[in-house]
Amino acid sequence: MKETIKHYGSAEILTKLKNRNSLFICVIASTRTAKIPGITGAGATAELTDYTPAADVELIVHGEPQCLLEIPQTVIGGESAPTPAVITKAALELSDIPFLVADAGAAVKPNLPYIKINDEPGGDIKHGKAVLNPEEIFNKGKILGENLSKITDYLIIGESTPAGTTTALGVLTAMGYDAGHKVSGSMPENPHELKERVVREGLKAAGFKPGDLVTDPFKAVEAVGDPMIPAVAGIAAGSRVPVILAGGTQMTAVCAVIKEAAPEFDFDELAIATTIFVAEDETSDINYISTQISDTTIFAVDPCFEKSEITGLKNYLNGSVKEGVGAGGAMMAALLKGVSIDDLRKRTEDLCREIF
Repeated sequence: MKETIKHYGSAEILTKLKNRNSLFICVIASTRTAKIPGITGAGATAELTDYTPAADVELIVHGEPQCLLEIPQTVIGGESAPTPAVITKAALELSDIPFLVADAGAAVKPNLPYIKINDEPGGDIKHGKAVLNPEEIFNKGKILGENLSKITDYLIIGESTPAGTTTALGVLTAMGYDAGHKVSGSMPENPHELKERVVREGLKAAGFKPGDLVTDPFKAVEAVGDPMIPAVAGIAAGSRVPVILAGGTQMTAVCAVIKEAAPEFDFDELAIATTIFVAEDETSDINYISTQISDTTIFAVDPCFEKSEITGLKNYLNGSVKEGVGAGGAMMAALLKGVSIDDLRKRTEDLCREIF
């Protein structure tokens, strides 16, 4: 029988979270880095990436995006795959987990209630001026984390930030981690050379070399990061209950920021949950990055899309899309509440038929 939740590291935290109440918060943000041609597949065109975060959370709440006519899909080489938001929506519906949205700097604001942490989108990291106020964003996130943790047994924090793997690479590189050719991507062909060239340009423009900011996470984010990273780091650092970071290699940059900005933080109370498409991605290595930072356990959920009747979901198997909008963490939380992976996949298929 196929293993539904794989783990890289200790699985002890799963016992603590099984059948416990959780709350899912999705942090949305934009970075002008996403406008660089070829750097992300999170939108049919570079211009539409501004709409992707808002459209993703609108789909989860309303069943359809309201900020644009097109449903968010990744389109690569003529093949399309539905946004991972549809997986998140299926998981949260079946497990009855509450869903909140926090704006860390989305270019387009969603048509739904949300918590404002920061209003201004991130800049193009090529210029070395990516985020105006990262420490303030972190501190506001921390207040939010402290308060949310009073009303749940554990927090699940997802994100929707087009080009977020490039900005994660920027922060990791600035802080001295070996992340070259290791961050994931939203396309089958991961544009590592482009990402690394953009990061090098950004660091040079900011007057830094790789590793110069090993103990200054806010300066690293300010130069070559995005506003989502300090927001999620702050929420996690402020939490008084266990935290699941629901995402891919972007979440390793979040861990790097937490490690330096909140040295008292107990990483035994945190894990990263992603999809099997990230964990087994031959073009990246989330586990290698993580072991350099905090040896955080990585959980990877396999939705078994090879069994799917939906072509777009089968396209996940060829790397057309791998993770986003907290899909891996949402699936894991649903499984911990007793939802079967077959029911989760069938609900995802039903939503695809209804929405796309």
